[in-house]
Amino acid sequence: MMEGSFWTSYPTLILYFLSLLAVPCCHGSKILVFPVDGSHWVNMNILVQELHGRGHDITVVRTETSWYIKEKSPHYTSVTVTLPEGLTMESEDFMASFLKKMLEIRRGKMSLQAFFAKNTDFSGHSKVHREMCQMVSTMFEDPQLMKQLQDAHFDLVLTDPVFGGGVLLARYLNLPMVFNVRWVPSWEAHFTFAPSPISYIPVIGSEVSDQMNFIERAQNMVYYFVRLYIEKIVIHPHYDALCARYFGPGVDLYSLLHSAELWLMRVNFVFEFPRPTMPNVVYIGGFQCKPAKPLPQDLEEFMESSGEHGVIVMSLGTLVKGLPSELTDKIAYAFSQLPQKVIWRYLGERPSSLGNNTLLVKWLPQNDLLGHPKTRAFVAHGGTNGIYEAIYHGVPIVGIPLLFDQFDNLLRLQVRGAAKVLEITTMGSQDFLEALQEVLEEPSYQMNMKRLSRLQHDQPVKPMDSALFWIEYVIRNKGASHLRTESYRMPWYSYYCVDVVAVLLAAVLLFCVTIIGLLRLCCKACKKKTKHD
Repeated sequence: MMEGSFWTSYPTLILYFLSLLAVPCCHGSKILVFPVDGSHWVNMNILVQELHGRGHDITVVRTETSWYIKEKSPHYTSVTVTLPEGLTMESEDFMASFLKKMLEIRRGKMSLQAFFAKNTDFSGHSKVHREMCQMVSTMFEDPQLMKQLQDAHFDLVLTDPVFGGGVLLARYLNLPMVFNVRWVPSWEAHFTFAPSPISYIPVIGSEVSDQMNFIERAQNMVYYFVRLYIEKIVIHPHYDALCARYFGPGVDLYSLLHSAELWLMRVNFVFEFPRPTMPNVVYIGGFQCKPAKPLPQDLEEFMESSGEHGVIVMSLGTLVKGLPSELTDKIAYAFSQLPQKVIWRYLGERPSSLGNNTLLVKWLPQNDLLGHPKTRAFVAHGGTNGIYEAIYHGVPIVGIPLLFDQFDNLLRLQVRGAAKVLEITTMGSQDFLEALQEVLEEPSYQMNMKRLSRLQHDQPVKPMDSALFWIEYVIRNKGASHLRTESYRMPWYSYYCVDVVAVLLAAVLLFCVTIIGLLRLCCKACKKKTKHD
């Protein structure tokens, strides 16, 4: 039987290996990476490591003040940009003060003043993008640096377009671009490259689902116009001025974004609401997720000591050092009331109400902990890295969103019944305790997250393999322009066929006027004939 099975599968094996040989190889290509620091670098670095493992030569652009992007790495060569004096880009202290400001604003969530404070921080938006433009200008004005980059003869630029620096650099070097993307400078990337009707597609910050009532659609429209104003008036002028200076007329950030060969979207429709898309968009949500590896001995012993109750894992991401002490005391007290043990990534002063069941750590192997059989729930801030790791391992979430897209991310899981979301500015110890108990004891949270996990795993190609294939596809074919729409070049009246409708209406009007005129002439002729008779 085994012999027959072997000979039956032998032709299939031959065809499989021949198909592998038929795919052109592009190992050893040179890729220039222009990343964004913080949590964005965490997932970009995973992609960099995989590309290096396939034989590609990776060069990463960083600043001398980078938080996470190290100057030396076995996986890449770095190019360190020296910033002008007084220019520091974003820092951890900046993020801490920004979080404090946002918490104060959200305490007045329902007021009109809070809405404008949250969504019209135009100076903040303008500052970070102006600094990015200053960094890029510094690079362009350094002839030695630019000659070094040009002489390297890169095959591709891989960048995250939440800031436009990599987009401008790719244009300067005249290289094809691939985006590792969720956001562009002003909003979610789909709003740039695909039709996005706001009647059922939520705008970032609106905190509504894809099934909106009239009030929610009105709210979504307001957010849309606010984001549009930020894009056109606050952010893009910084980049457009740089484009005019270095690339001449007719080039702006909007057209450069559309010139990307490929958009590797860090989401998929297990998590995201359904929406229109484009041929040059590849969905790689969860590409950074991997099977859990064995834990260090001390953590493994802690996990096993939890018995039948299991463990809760808590982490609020890479951008924020910590929460105000009054909030951490509430969280610690709620944890102390549970039979479960808790591993909490924490970087502040030890909370006064901390229980004996809680272990504070400065760093934790999040993916490996979430994949441990003793893990029962994940307390998270709602970043997409953590969300996809929780989906991958099937761990329900208690969400405490803090900044940016985290509110909208957690909403998507809450709508699917896989998360319980709390408002941190009004949350008390009892609220947090009840939310934890609900997620731990109500079977539907576990069932719904396990369902999402099955969907995430049930794919014909792993997200990482898909990302690697398409990056190499662009390198092999010197681009992918046949997948890219040129609709962005159309004037708005052509895009929406206003001119066609106007001509058709004019034709109909002319036809109606002609018919009416003929009928009136006929009536007059009939009247004259009647009088004559």
